[in-house]
Formats: sequence, C-alpha cells, structure tokens
Amino acid sequence: MATPIGNLEDITVRALRVLREARVIAAEDTRRTAKLLAHAGIKTPMVSLHAHNETARLPAMLDRLRAGEAVAVVTDAGTPLLSDPGDQLIRAALDEGIVVEPIPGASAVLAALTMSGVPSSQFTFLGFPPVKQGPRRRWCEEAASYHHPVVFFEAPHRIRQTLEMLRDVAGAGRRVAVCREITKRHEELIRATLADVVSHPSIAEPVGEFTCVLEVAEPKDGEIPAEEGDLVSEFDRITENGTFERRAAMSEVARRFHVRTRDVFDALERRKSSVVQS
Repeated sequence: MATPIGNLEDITVRALRVLREARVIAAEDTRRTAKLLAHAGIKTPMVSLHAHNETARLPAMLDRLRAGEAVAVVTDAGTPLLSDPGDQLIRAALDEGIVVEPIPGASAVLAALTMSGVPSSQFTFLGFPPVKQGPRRRWCEEAASYHHPVVFFEAPHRIRQTLEMLRDVAGAGRRVAVCREITKRHEELIRATLADVVSHPSIAEPVGEFTCVLEVAEPKDGEIPAEEGDLVSEFDRITENGTFERRAAMSEVARRFHVRTRDVFDALERRKSSVVQS
C-alpha cells in the first residue's frame, strides 16, 4: 500500500482503514512508519521488511499469510516496489495463491509528471542511476535514447553529477524538469535545459529528495524520428549485449519510436535482403 511521500495528509481513507485492520504492518523503516501511525492514531504492530532482511523474513511472513493474517506492506514513502523492497514477498504470495490487493496512493513518479508540464501519455521509469561511473554513463546513454519522457530518482549528493553527465551525453539543450521535495514545505520545480539546470542554486547545493523528468529531444530540422535506419540501429544497439531476445527487442524499439512492431520487423528484413543482394 502507498503512503505519503511528504505531506501526511496524502493518504486515502481506504489506506487508513487497512492500516487499522491489518494484523501486522511490514514496514521498510518502522521509525518512519511510526510517525504516520501516530499522526493517524493507529496502533497496529509493525515488523521491519527492508532490502537487507527481506529474504530472511520471507518464511515467517508467508507463515502469517498462510494462517490468514492480513499483512500491510509499506515503504518509507510512496508506492512499494518502485525502487523499494517488497517484490520478493509479493511474488512468493502470488505463487502460493495468496490474494494481493493494491492500495493505491501517493507516487513521486506520477506527482513529478503531473507538475512537470511534460506531455506524458507514455513514459519510462528508470529508478535510480547506477553509482559507478561506467554503468552510470551507459544508463545516461540509455535514458537519452528514448523517444518519450524518462522519469528517474536521484540522491542529493549525486544529483549534480548525474545531470552533468546527462548534459554531456544528451546535449546541453535537452530540457529537464527537476522536482525537489515533492509535497513537502520546500517543494520546488526547476524547468530548464541541462546546461542551465546544473548551475541552479538548488542543484549546486542540493538538499532533499529529487525526482527528474527528462524531456524528449527536439527533432532536428528535416529529421524523421522513425526512419528505418534509426529502427535498425536501435535494434542492433539493444541486442548487442544479449539483454533482449529478437522478438522482445523489436517490441521495445517499436515502443520507443511509436511505430508498429511490424514496421521494425520489415526494416530488419529489408536490411537482411540488402546484405544478401550485395
């Protein structure tokens, strides 16, 4: 179930009822969740369930579920499983036929898209960028390659470094919406090019939690976004390391370029025919 990402009023009536009626609350950080429970006058017992103990806690949690106990899974803030723990328990419960009910609510991803002004009928969520330089650069290249907005989280001590790397990879003129401290007292939206945003005071001396929306690159004069050469090049790029099988790769390229999977297939077949003829 989702919990507030800052403002404690951002919780649904249903969520409060479930928290009261649950036999136990599995919380990422019991100290953080305790503040929410105290605010709402809820006294349901808690047990910790976080990234470092989820595997060890799993058998006991499944025993409680098998016994018919209702367990409410919450993280520090927002919707569980989005860069947060809980996926092991959810999968294990589903595998055993135990009912899993989503209790929707606050999400930094959706809140950022809503306040950013970026068209978002399609978007990709990439979580947190890798910490190490090499994987981080490859992550930035991936983020810059999408043909729809990309949403990601970043820690305050790495936000400037990530935005500078994105500037170098995606281009100084690429626009980004940086949302800081969403729903909190010092909530802030910075909309600018990557060249300008890195010198903003809130990025130069960052404080708080950041959710960013990288906008789609503006097409160059005369550029056709879904030329067959682009489709083939993107297919080759995402299949070179074996991450995508052929069918999945075609679907992914079609999604990124807003074309049919059949269009990608036809482009690959024409490339194959031209190679045979030559």
